[in-house]
Amino acid sequence: MKDRLFADKGFYKKLWFLTLPISFQSLMLASVAAADAIMLGRIEQDSMAAVSLATQVQFVQNMMLMAATSAGSILGAQYWGKGDKKTINEIFCMMLRVSGLFSIIVAAGCIFVPQYLMLAFAHDKTLVSIGAGYLRIAGWSYLLTGFSQCYLTIMKVSDQPRRSALISTLSVLINIVLNAVLIFGLLGFKAMGAKGAATATLIARVVELILCIVSSYQKGFIHPEWSRFFARNKELAHDFRKCALPLLGASLLWGVGFTSYTAVMGHLGTDPAAANSIAAVIRDLVCCFCNGIGAAAGIVVGNELGAGHLERGKLYGERCMKLSYIIGFASTAIVLAVTPLVMHYMKLTPQAASYLKGMMIIMAVYMIGRTVNTVIINGVFAAGGDTLFDMYSLCVCMWGLAVPLAFLGAFVFHWPVLLVYSCTCLDEVGKIPWVMAHYRKYKWVKDLTR
Repeated sequence: MKDRLFADKGFYKKLWFLTLPISFQSLMLASVAAADAIMLGRIEQDSMAAVSLATQVQFVQNMMLMAATSAGSILGAQYWGKGDKKTINEIFCMMLRVSGLFSIIVAAGCIFVPQYLMLAFAHDKTLVSIGAGYLRIAGWSYLLTGFSQCYLTIMKVSDQPRRSALISTLSVLINIVLNAVLIFGLLGFKAMGAKGAATATLIARVVELILCIVSSYQKGFIHPEWSRFFARNKELAHDFRKCALPLLGASLLWGVGFTSYTAVMGHLGTDPAAANSIAAVIRDLVCCFCNGIGAAAGIVVGNELGAGHLERGKLYGERCMKLSYIIGFASTAIVLAVTPLVMHYMKLTPQAASYLKGMMIIMAVYMIGRTVNTVIINGVFAAGGDTLFDMYSLCVCMWGLAVPLAFLGAFVFHWPVLLVYSCTCLDEVGKIPWVMAHYRKYKWVKDLTR
């Protein structure tokens, strides 16, 4: 009998229970970048563009953290479905060790050599100077982020997504309010511009980590048992590496690839850089729901696979795949609908405004591929530990096609800005047939627990 997509109320109750707070959390995090862009854009174009370029350092860090937290989420979801809290605690400690090491390295680079990091994204001296000043302060917040993300991940897989979303929301609201105060110099404070945005981020991250630690010791939550922090579980460590290493490879390929796109646009001039920075913020905001349902799909499907219900996990994966197409086309409509509002509000040069309008139209088509791939690859495939496919697809579609075309178009053939931007969006749409062919092999239908 054919499955009716919207007939299973229990499935959707659990899916939305996870999706809505995770999506809202993703929206709140993206709102910080939006607030930075809007507030700095009201001061001057250079500050907005410089901070957008500088935050690509955190973007790369987030890709590394994503490998560790996603591996923890994959295993944690399956062991939570099995009811094994002891193993989940060991997974928690592994995440903290790995994420902490990544964060220390990134923070050190931002604090001690920020100007060299900025040179990777722009050659304009003004952009480099503003961005370096931002990174010296923001680097401390990147250190704290590595630990707080581990706490928030464990909350999501242990049926506490609302607390995770609440903590993120509070920290984001603090960040946005302090942004206004410190960027513009309100309430008697000195106007700090880009450095004010960095200071606001640092204060918000301090509050976020404190709330995470306090929450973890409350009833119904999981906190790390520090006596086990450096303990070794060889079998679990092997499973963690088996999930994390392909995820790390995929995250770095994807993160460095996206950073390369930003670098290409930054080297084309301040107008393309400014337009691209705004388009990136809109993209991240619209992607929040697909990120949420992708994460929720991974947990829901993973719970069933870990509990040994392989056929039900397969059925849930099928439903999530179908939903991804519906959400993808809806995201396209949203991008087109908000384009006039964005064009009206942002203060840009006429040339930058022209670039932004074209980028929004191109991005509307890109959203279909981005949504489908996020839900299926990062959600359904990852739920069963099928993490290698993502790395292979990125090697072929992003690094074998999109990145070389963007670099050649920008620096060799000197293509128009919008054609170069189109190249940066090519990989997500182009790999949909490959993703669907791999999906039908059902290699992701696996129980990973021991």
